[in-house]
Amino acid sequence: MRFVLGVFIVLHGMVHLLYFGQSARYFELKPGMVWPDGSWAFSKLLGDQSTRRLACIGLVLAALGFLTGSVGLAIHQAWWRPIIVGSAAFSSQLFILLWDGKLKALDEKGGVGLLINLAIFAAASILNWPS
Repeated sequence: MRFVLGVFIVLHGMVHLLYFGQSARYFELKPGMVWPDGSWAFSKLLGDQSTRRLACIGLVLAALGFLTGSVGLAIHQAWWRPIIVGSAAFSSQLFILLWDGKLKALDEKGGVGLLINLAIFAAASILNWPS
């Protein structure tokens, strides 16, 4: 089960790198997708270009956190849990702050990722799973 969870968390971290590519405008995850432009927390204050740069940094950090925690899980290290829980919390905050405030197309704005982060957070911190 540890292996399956570790692979799942690595894949979840890799999705953050896809959103990094979207933020950096290397590619579009979906035609016409402009995320994170219009962020309710940053776009008016920093502008969309700086918001995209901030998103890029945050997404790479979240991905590295998930990857590092997965390695710790795979090699049975006690430090994996706080790293995974912290990465899930950080990723959730990032997607909430980068959200444009509209309920339309939440799947393009990290909505599914938020649900996955909540599940990871609950499993690792509240349920203390896997032991």
